[in-house]
Amino acid sequence: MNDELKAAEETLARLRQSCQSLQEQISTVLIGQDEVVRLLLTSLVSGGHTLLIGVPGLAKTMMVKALADLLGWDFRRIQFTPDLMPADITGTEILQADESGQRRSLVFHRGPVFANLLLADEINRTPPKTQAALLEAMQELAVTVNGKTYHLPPPFIVVATQNPIEQEGTYPLPEAQLDRFMLSIHLDYPSHEDEVKIAERSIRAKWDGFKSLVNKDDFCKFTELVDKMPVSRHVLEYAVALTTSSRPKDSRADDYIRRYVAWGAGPRATQHLVTASKASALLDGRPTPETKDLQRMAVPVLRHRIIPNYNALGEGIESGAIVKHLVESVREPSSTK
Repeated sequence: MNDELKAAEETLARLRQSCQSLQEQISTVLIGQDEVVRLLLTSLVSGGHTLLIGVPGLAKTMMVKALADLLGWDFRRIQFTPDLMPADITGTEILQADESGQRRSLVFHRGPVFANLLLADEINRTPPKTQAALLEAMQELAVTVNGKTYHLPPPFIVVATQNPIEQEGTYPLPEAQLDRFMLSIHLDYPSHEDEVKIAERSIRAKWDGFKSLVNKDDFCKFTELVDKMPVSRHVLEYAVALTTSSRPKDSRADDYIRRYVAWGAGPRATQHLVTASKASALLDGRPTPETKDLQRMAVPVLRHRIIPNYNALGEGIESGAIVKHLVESVREPSSTK
């Protein structure tokens, strides 16, 4: 047991040091996005998929590519368009002749989904059938073509982006598919000082990428450490209280939730909230999460899982504001059980 504890402590120290180095390197090319990078690292360490929502020009692609370089992961980017087909993502079988030219057989050519880190750019611009092909791979970690199953290489993480401005000609992700994403991260415009620094840089300045700082096998150990991390009953009770209080038909819901929420977060949200909080604690060098970790992760985990009703839409109340209300109003359990 002592050996296992010592190994866990060494892995924890290596995790924190690696993530600090990752953030320091990314900050040399990305200005004013420290919290977004931390949330992305939280999702990656947790083994969860992420939805990035932000206007064009906020360096979303560069951010994901930089992380892939620093992690030493195989990176692919797919630009989602209305004519994109499922086979363009998963791959397809092609009739191919052998060297003699006399025998032909079907050979599977892998699509871009066979990567460690996949950037699904503007995922809401492609029809539901193509969206479903990617989301099935996210859930099953495999693709099926003509009855044959092909497993994806671990780790496999999807970062999908959406543009919140242009909605014409888009296909919004259904709630059941949004629930597959662990985090929903909204990127804001940089501060005045940060934008001055950005303005100093030439738009033609080239970025040559980064050298890998983390071993891929090590990163898989980080994810295993998150899975094995102990969580107190007090923290679990608080996580359940936050999610169940978001459901208007639940007895814990207050008048605000009943007035403004159509559907609340489900059980998968509770699991993701606890897992993301564990990863957040590890990034701070703590061996177990606290309620403050749940509060920190509540908005990115719950925001895309809570559906405001017509009252909220009419009054301009968005899901992020509803989650903040939950954090402020839901009391922590008074005692452990």
